Amino acid sequence: MSKITRRRLVLGSSTLGLGGALGGLLGGCELIENGPRRPGLYGLSDTLTLATQRFLLRDQPLVREFGPEAISAVFPTINTTDPDDPAYRRSKAAGFSDWRLPVSGLVERPAAFTLAELRAMPARTQITLHACEQGWSAIGGWTGVPLSHVLASVGLKPEARFIVIRTVDGWWDTYDLFDALHPQTILAYGMNGRDLPVAHGAPVRLRVERQLGYKSLKYLASIEATDRVDGLGQGRGSMVSELGFSWYAGI
Repeated sequence: MSKITRRRLVLGSSTLGLGGALGGLLGGCELIENGPRRPGLYGLSDTLTLATQRFLLRDQPLVREFGPEAISAVFPTINTTDPDDPAYRRSKAAGFSDWRLPVSGLVERPAAFTLAELRAMPARTQITLHACEQGWSAIGGWTGVPLSHVLASVGLKPEARFIVIRTVDGWWDTYDLFDALHPQTILAYGMNGRDLPVAHGAPVRLRVERQLGYKSLKYLASIEATDRVDGLGQGRGSMVSELGFSWYAGI
């Protein structure tokens, strides 16, 4: 029996019974070449989960959206709820009028967007279920600009494969273009019909609706397009992955 590797699995090996259709879908995928790595059985499990999800979601379906009556009365806040960062505090005191979100890396036209500029872009409102890795869930309404629109405005270079997002409070994560360009992946500046509260990541947070809550980072500080993420940090693709969680947390 041939040796099973993460590369063979994601590139379409049928060794584990994924079948020819899955192999055809994932053939040529560069995720393992340039993407996050986790050794051992956990790594193989991550890859199998990702490969299966990519096959099932190959037509880019939307997650379920709810009506306003379903919005949760209480939406818990966890981790940082008001960054202890001098620049952030000054910006907050100024109503975030001086806030900028730089977009750099493998893009044709690097830019730094103000909150007003993001608000002037085409907006999307979605009421979705937030599933937290801590075992709770809540439904919230989010308004913001699709990340795909922001990336289109700066022009992704052909070699771009991943989006790296960093936050004011020191967190960072990465996303492949399959999820980054999904219509429901947005830079949210509004929650439940109002401005995004500080406790939920003001002025702008990420919403990645097809993954667990820890992928939806708060307090965005920068966006970077890159061709690989295996050289960032410990090579696992995100800060939370270095703490033992999966890089891909599809639901």
